Amino acid sequence: MPIWVRQAAAVPIRDDRVCLVTSSSGRRWVIPKGQIDPGHTAAEAALVEAWEEAGIVGALDADPLGTYVYEKMGREHHVLVYRLLVTEVREQWPEKGLRTREWFTLDDALDRLEEPGLRELLRLAFHLKHPDKLITLVSA
Repeated sequence: MPIWVRQAAAVPIRDDRVCLVTSSSGRRWVIPKGQIDPGHTAAEAALVEAWEEAGIVGALDADPLGTYVYEKMGREHHVLVYRLLVTEVREQWPEKGLRTREWFTLDDALDRLEEPGLRELLRLAFHLKHPDKLITLVSA
């Protein structure tokens, strides 16, 4: 078993704002993220986490923004982060009862995020041009 955990995340952007959700404990603001399940790509995991944790649907840039590392329960978590261009925001979603969803300006979001590496990726997400290739999750 690896001593580090692989995760994927989305930076959901719409109308020059970013969506943050509360952590499962409710004590911190985070971006939607979670483990990459066997048989899934990091991009698929990022899209699923955006839906489950924030009720957001959209398209990912084909290329990730980058990675950041954080520690939780004595293990390093390596997170591959994608920019998500939001096309739909649902009123009901799987973790609505567990998390609060809120839209922030870039500066307000930077003030709320704790991980320095994530703050840098958030800045990058706001300064990229529209990508040529996007990834979407097709549901049956």
